[in-house]
Amino acid sequence: MGLVAALPSALIRVIRGKVIPLFPLRSPVKFDAGSAAVPPCGGLSNPRKMGLRTGKVGRGRLRKPAVAKVYFYYAAMNAGKSTALLQASYNYQERGMRTLVFAPAIDTRAGVGHVRSRIGLEGPAVTFEPADDLFARVKTDHTTTRVACVLVDEAQFLTRAQVQQLTDVADQLDIPVLCYGLRTDFKGNLFEGSAALLGWADDLTELKNICQCGKKATMNLRVGPDGHAAHEGAQIEIGGNERYVAMCRRHYKRAMAGALVLPTL
Repeated sequence: MGLVAALPSALIRVIRGKVIPLFPLRSPVKFDAGSAAVPPCGGLSNPRKMGLRTGKVGRGRLRKPAVAKVYFYYAAMNAGKSTALLQASYNYQERGMRTLVFAPAIDTRAGVGHVRSRIGLEGPAVTFEPADDLFARVKTDHTTTRVACVLVDEAQFLTRAQVQQLTDVADQLDIPVLCYGLRTDFKGNLFEGSAALLGWADDLTELKNICQCGKKATMNLRVGPDGHAAHEGAQIEIGGNERYVAMCRRHYKRAMAGALVLPTL
């Protein structure tokens, strides 16, 4: 009865003269703030109610380790995706942490093994092909020298299998993965890599760009030499401002209908 008397009234119930705890009591466990002994969650000491988190012990407070995530930053053309990638990579490096930047081998506009933004920023990268196992490559590199973050430029060119491999990088190696790329092609269809990232990434963020009318640009128009919108062609065709124009949906539909000839809206 000494133990029962010490229990708060909210934790016990009296039924037909018998004292019934609302949940089973366990053997008392002493918790020392400087030790690794953790009180049982199902007993009287609940870590959540004690303001503790499960995980690594430190000075009387259990801290929950951060869980790495896969991030997908998507936008239309010329929204500053490569600029954001280079800035994120620099932020890690400025703090003495190593990053691993991937760029598709098919895109050689900045030269092989480079990422370059429209505003002049650039940095080194390692190229990847559709057949590459990105998890194996990151794991090998991480074993040699610790990788703090993986970043992928032009992520729309990833295969579905490679997107799943990048989720393994986050889940198994506990390394955050930041992917930057287009959402749709010049016909308004999802790229393979973008479709997979929209389904598998933990965090989705749209980077904003504007149409020439001032509204948000969400579509990528492919333009022919005559200034008219292209309706046919391969999904992947590397190009810059001379080949693609970011537009709002309204003006994109006008251009595709032939009612709009660029560069004049």
